[in-house]
Amino acid sequence: MFQPSHFFRFSVVAFILTTTLYSAHAVARDAKEYIEIKWTDLMPSDDLEALLNAPDFFDEIDEGSGNDSLDMLLTGDSEDPRTTRYLQALGSMSIVEEYDQKRIRIPGFIVPLVSDEKQNITEFFIVPYFGACLHLPPPPPNQILHVKTDKKVRLNGLQDAYWFEGQVNIEATTNLLGKSAYTLHLENITPYEE
Repeated sequence: MFQPSHFFRFSVVAFILTTTLYSAHAVARDAKEYIEIKWTDLMPSDDLEALLNAPDFFDEIDEGSGNDSLDMLLTGDSEDPRTTRYLQALGSMSIVEEYDQKRIRIPGFIVPLVSDEKQNITEFFIVPYFGACLHLPPPPPNQILHVKTDKKVRLNGLQDAYWFEGQVNIEATTNLLGKSAYTLHLENITPYEE
């Protein structure tokens, strides 16, 4: 004979099983999704404000001239609070905690650091603009992502932009070409298209 308590237990078990399967499917689906971010999302707002208000003398420097050097920038008016704050932001390791361990999608350019014997790039920086780390001012460390990968990354030219997908971690890396405040565990790289 059918008893309501058996039906109730069956319904609860069916509900839990259905919910568990749906959750597992949602997790699997979400595992493929990325948060598309802008570079400025990785920078605290006070650093961004400082960089948007560069010292006046900075605009007077001709690119490629003798004054276009980090040494010249550092010899700016050290008594000026705006210059001091600008220089601090330019070297800022301040990060945005909410992106730690997040899976992101971000556009950028490759600055090669290490390649294998077949010219596959195995270690590189991802930077927000072409020529970063080669021209001044370099991006702040919180605007550079460091990548080490075993994927076959080929670069036709430094001016080529890409979409990068992977998990961000807060981890500092220093190299002769720059310093990064974040690493990216690279999952996908595709040519940049809007």
